[in-house]
Amino acid sequence: MNSTAKTIAVVGGGVAGLLASITAASRGAHVILFEKMDRVGLKMGITGKGRCNLTNARPIDEFIGMTPGNGKFLYSVYNRFDNEKLLDLFHTWGLKTVVQRGGRVFPASEDAQEVRHLFMRKLKEYRVDVHLKEPVQHILSRDEAVCAVVTERNTYAVDAVILCTGGKSYPRTGSTGDGYTLARELGHKVTTLRPVLIPFVTEESWCRELQGLSLRNVNLSVSTGGRRKAEAMGEMMFTHFGITGPIVLSLSDSVSLWLSRGYAVTAELDMKPALDQEKLDRRVLRDLEKYHLKQMAGALQDLLPHRMVDVVLSLAGIPRDLPVAELTKGQRQSLVYTLKHMKLTISGTRPIEEAIVTGGGISVKEINSSTMESKICRNLYFAGEVMDIHAFTGGYNLQAAFSTGYTAAVSATGGDKE
Repeated sequence: MNSTAKTIAVVGGGVAGLLASITAASRGAHVILFEKMDRVGLKMGITGKGRCNLTNARPIDEFIGMTPGNGKFLYSVYNRFDNEKLLDLFHTWGLKTVVQRGGRVFPASEDAQEVRHLFMRKLKEYRVDVHLKEPVQHILSRDEAVCAVVTERNTYAVDAVILCTGGKSYPRTGSTGDGYTLARELGHKVTTLRPVLIPFVTEESWCRELQGLSLRNVNLSVSTGGRRKAEAMGEMMFTHFGITGPIVLSLSDSVSLWLSRGYAVTAELDMKPALDQEKLDRRVLRDLEKYHLKQMAGALQDLLPHRMVDVVLSLAGIPRDLPVAELTKGQRQSLVYTLKHMKLTISGTRPIEEAIVTGGGISVKEINSSTMESKICRNLYFAGEVMDIHAFTGGYNLQAAFSTGYTAAVSATGGDKE
């Protein structure tokens, strides 16, 4: 293993900071890890619904397409440290992993705390100097190069700094945007911050009436400027504020961006995407014939979840107590159309503090993509969500954090050639 006598400050004890600290220390550096909270890896402990979605088993080339936020910037770091190398490292450390639906990789125990405790043991093994509850207030530079970090307790002379403080989502885990302030002080630009992987707030009251109802195999499309821009098929759920679920989160990057630019956004829910209008009409006719002695509210029990029946009938303009035998062809066509085109007005997203990931951050144009070093201030490196990088769910965000953290540590300790 390469070695160095450098003193390196790692600011932020999340996913990127933990691997950066251990990697730098394993290469002989004296590493000081600064974490503002009372323990490291807090956000890691809640990822993957507490199971810790470490990465994805897909070919690494596919990760770029799953990273709408500056994915191409990650080519070099993925070439250096990809998902296979990450898993090899974890397996060497004794962590057993499993691959689940969609290629998602989890610890075999499905317990995020096992991963966090593993990192804590490695910090001790490599003698990383961990400073808890000690937020960094300033990073000092001399002659356009990092020279020290300042906290309430002390000023620490360092040879390099790896800044990996995370974004602004989940502030209870310590991600409150501190890194943006530190980077700005050194001349870096921070792009517009916005929530990503976030539920939608809708204007329609019927969404709130359906709070808690989950739908499967539905299609949700979103439009702006009167044109359909994106769509996704799968699962979603109604809430007290609007809609959430996998397909909502997958569309949220685009929706959040449009909303941040002042565009009006609408959505359309297709309850039966597997059937075109004609086939759905035939299906509805069969159900109406089957329940011809019932009222309309009782005739759709095979077609829709019970709680959705009244909402769909209301949107279609059909009285719930209308006898099936009295339904007109025009009313039936209205029902079929409604099932395929349930309109929603997206008035916003939930607050950035509730986002799984922060969109925006330190501009990647000011960072060397091969080394993670600042182009503005020498010996300053970046890793993780503090940069303007974000991906879809499925382990891609954690892999980006691990890969950039590893690369920053290798670079800060002298690179591969040393």
